Amino acid sequence: LDKFNEADSTYSTIPAKREVTIRDLLTHTSGISYAGIGTKEANAIYAKNNIPSGIGTPNAKLADAINALAKLPLMHQPAEKWTYGLNTDILGYLVEVVSGQDLETFFQDRIFKALGMTDTYFYLPEAKFNRLPFVYAEDKNKNIIKSFDIYQNFPKQKGTYYAGGAGLSGTTLDYAKFLQMMLNGGKFNNTQLLSPAIVRMMTSNQIGNLNVGYRKFGLGFALTTEQEAARVPLSIGSFEWGGIFGTSYWADPKEKIIGLLMTQKYPNSYADLAEKYKVLVYQALVK
Repeated sequence: LDKFNEADSTYSTIPAKREVTIRDLLTHTSGISYAGIGTKEANAIYAKNNIPSGIGTPNAKLADAINALAKLPLMHQPAEKWTYGLNTDILGYLVEVVSGQDLETFFQDRIFKALGMTDTYFYLPEAKFNRLPFVYAEDKNKNIIKSFDIYQNFPKQKGTYYAGGAGLSGTTLDYAKFLQMMLNGGKFNNTQLLSPAIVRMMTSNQIGNLNVGYRKFGLGFALTTEQEAARVPLSIGSFEWGGIFGTSYWADPKEKIIGLLMTQKYPNSYADLAEKYKVLVYQALVK
């Protein structure tokens, strides 16, 4: 992206210095932003071209969205900055192309069944509809109210959109199994899903001198640095991320613990809730 006109979302471009790599996508340094929650330029350009965020478009197709996104400009040169974006959605489509399966089938066959994650789906079976909690929101005074927007019933659709970066519904226990696999060096319940070397790479700094706040970023996870560990109680080398409804998780290889906080609220003004939870967990550790 070179010049951007806010009045009508038109723009001009300059050539990229190189092609985007898989590593750029895994580290969110490709220059691709997010739809709806990205840069102001990306929000406008993506909206004009009907690029979905991954939630709320159950009848779309991942292939169509990613091929449309591929025609749009990067927000900056590859590897120049860290920009949270639709990178993981592109990786999801890459998995579909390479495996010959849709992402729902691939996840179920290769990850969820292997780890015993029996309650995780893009779209829930009807028999489990009654277990889906309500999504809450806030009124203008920040009082908690029930939300009736597209997010509430999204998991109950018979959808065809399987986003790489959003849209899974599951339980705390299921995701704890996934995190435990990562903490165990890729192994859980006698299943070696990933090699220890791959886990090491995923949880090593992959963005060089770039930063995500006080943190670094690996291949899919934010990483606790010495500077971040001085601010919050996580050990150096812990890896973490979260979700749009206020969910938060981390894994601490030094203390050998994982933490998960699952909430169902959007938008969410309680930005420090997850950090308060971390403080409570670590102040309880005495050995």
